[in-house]
This record gives sequence, structure tokens and C-alpha cells, in this order.
Amino acid sequence: MMPIPLPTPSSSGPWSVPAVPLLPRLVLEPTMTREGIFDGAWWPRSNHVLAELPDLITALGAHLGRIVRVGLDTPAWDEVPRSLVVNGLMVKINWFAGSNATVSVTRGFQDHFLLLVVPPGTTTENASSAMAGASATGNHTPAAELLLDEQSGI
Repeated sequence: MMPIPLPTPSSSGPWSVPAVPLLPRLVLEPTMTREGIFDGAWWPRSNHVLAELPDLITALGAHLGRIVRVGLDTPAWDEVPRSLVVNGLMVKINWFAGSNATVSVTRGFQDHFLLLVVPPGTTTENASSAMAGASATGNHTPAAELLLDEQSGI
């Protein structure tokens, strides 16, 4: 087992452990009552589906159970496949146009979850605000309003 390098006092943050994947930036509505528009929010680091989606599916699977399908707005993503294998299980990818600010996740038989997708280049402050709004119990703020600060360049 390779030891994990620790930062030295002379290190100027941020630092990372080599060859260790970053956790997805994901926040879920804590009660999962399904009373709001969104069931949480995801802030991917890039528009590369093959780099971002496996970690999201793994994290969601740990909280929600087996993920069988993901719906994406294809113009918002690079190289969207029809399916991909995550942890040995096939996940179908649906393509739809309309909102690059959402991702639909299906588990089991037609059990859908909707996540706000915060664009990769969003500032930390705006992303935190949008994610908090989308993961609030009973949220009813549309994606365009949650992401308004980022879209207007504020």
C-alpha cells in the first residue's frame, strides 16, 4: 500500500493525493420526500461525460440504490454515449434537448430523480448557493433562477 503524502508546512494549498479520484460535488435533499422540483444538485468539474458520470452514478447508487438510466441534454456534454458500464453494471444514457441545467436519474422501475446541474466553470460562491437552493426540502425555484447569478456574470 502506498503511503498518502501529507502537505508540508511549505506547501501552498490546495493539494491532492496522486491517483485518488475526486469525490463528485453532489448535494441531495436530506429528507428525500420528493416534494420539490429538485432532489439535489451536482457540480461536475468538466463537460466530459465519461470522466464525470461514473463517479456521480457510484455516489448516487450508494444513496439511492441501483441507477439504471441517466437523462442528459446532449448539447451541454462532450461525447455522450448511449450507455456505459459503472461498477460492472450497465447504465443507459437517454439523450434529450431542453435543459443543460438538469440531469434525470432513474432507479428501479420509473423512479425518477431530478438534479440541478451547476455548470463546471461556476464560481464556488454561486455554485454553493445554487446547490443549497436545489437541495432544500420543498424547493420550488426553477433552474434558471437558481443559476441566475452565474448566468448574469455576477
